[in-house]
Amino acid sequence: MKRPTILVLGAGYGGLSTVVNLQKSLGTDEADVVLINKNDYHYESTWLHEAAAGTMSPDSVRYDISSVIKSEKVKFVKAEVTAIDVEGKVVTTNVGTHAYDYLVISLGFEGETFGIPGLDKYALSIANVNAARQIRDHIEYQFANWSLDEVKDDSRLTIIVGGAGFTGIEFLGELGNRVPELCKEYDVPAEKVRVLCVEAAPMVLPGFDPELVDYAVRQLKAKGIEFSIGTPVVEATSEGVNLKKGEDEFEFIKAGTVVWAAGIRGNRLIEQTGIENMRARVKVEKDLRAPGHSDVFIVGDCALMINEETNRPFPPTAQIAMQQGDMCANNIIALMKGEITSPFTPDLKGTVCSLGDDDAIGDAFGKKITGKTASFMKKMIDNRALFMIGGMGLTIKKGKFNLLK
Repeated sequence: MKRPTILVLGAGYGGLSTVVNLQKSLGTDEADVVLINKNDYHYESTWLHEAAAGTMSPDSVRYDISSVIKSEKVKFVKAEVTAIDVEGKVVTTNVGTHAYDYLVISLGFEGETFGIPGLDKYALSIANVNAARQIRDHIEYQFANWSLDEVKDDSRLTIIVGGAGFTGIEFLGELGNRVPELCKEYDVPAEKVRVLCVEAAPMVLPGFDPELVDYAVRQLKAKGIEFSIGTPVVEATSEGVNLKKGEDEFEFIKAGTVVWAAGIRGNRLIEQTGIENMRARVKVEKDLRAPGHSDVFIVGDCALMINEETNRPFPPTAQIAMQQGDMCANNIIALMKGEITSPFTPDLKGTVCSLGDDDAIGDAFGKKITGKTASFMKKMIDNRALFMIGGMGLTIKKGKFNLLK
């Protein structure tokens, strides 16, 4: 009897969690598990804002896939997926094709520019390790050149962050810590630097407790961060951004750095599969399968699940993606055995948003926490994610142990 082929696309939180749980549960002769990823490493996407600000080395946010998979149970293919044929049950990559019996799509997110002119060309995005490195280097380049220019252009030192959601706020928290270091390193007067957060929505951190949001805004403002809430970006240019301040009122802000963190979508390959989707995210069945496709599972950023209590989608968090990976593996094994699949229900432990290395806000186990307590919890969550994938060895190698800072 032919062994089934389980093809997993993407080594993000969801995909890697699926593979790790499959290799724990399956024997070497029960299935052919193939993981395809365009890089030979996994990166902690929830740490990218630190690498982008320069408070953490880009190499520190990633680790080799080979360090957490067992080659006798999982075949790793370094390739970029170029097409998914769910009718023919074939995936095409830049180095070949792969047939499958079960498919797991975990291709991660892409930035959403909402069609705003110039954003795709002139704004930087915290999309991956190399993009984070680019942002870090770009900001340092602006500081270095300001200090060398005979005629000072202070707009070099203006950093605009588009978006006051999770990623934007965490990035601003890191900038609040990093900017004073850059000023000292490049002999830049602190008053010359401007960090501005612009947000089209009327609020910061939607979904968070208002008391915690107020705390976060106060703390960031104390670090010199400015906020312009309810002011959409209508255009980005090589010199800055144009903001809509009122019905017929606009303001152009000249800036040396524009970082866009105001929205994500699923992977564009989803839109080419014929599977019904919204912004490349699929409203999956309760067992994480794509509607109408009994052999296709979707986890992570490409999966859309509705929280029936709020009638809103669950946020695409690492916590949920890893839990989806666990359930996805269990459900594939159930199908292989001819058993019934199980519904996925997120087990939400809470949410913590960092405001720099030594500050954070959070709702953990039903309690609101702030400051060093929340920061400690955030680092413990990060370390737990490492442990769940790679055990104690990976946690010791890559974990965050300045817990009380």
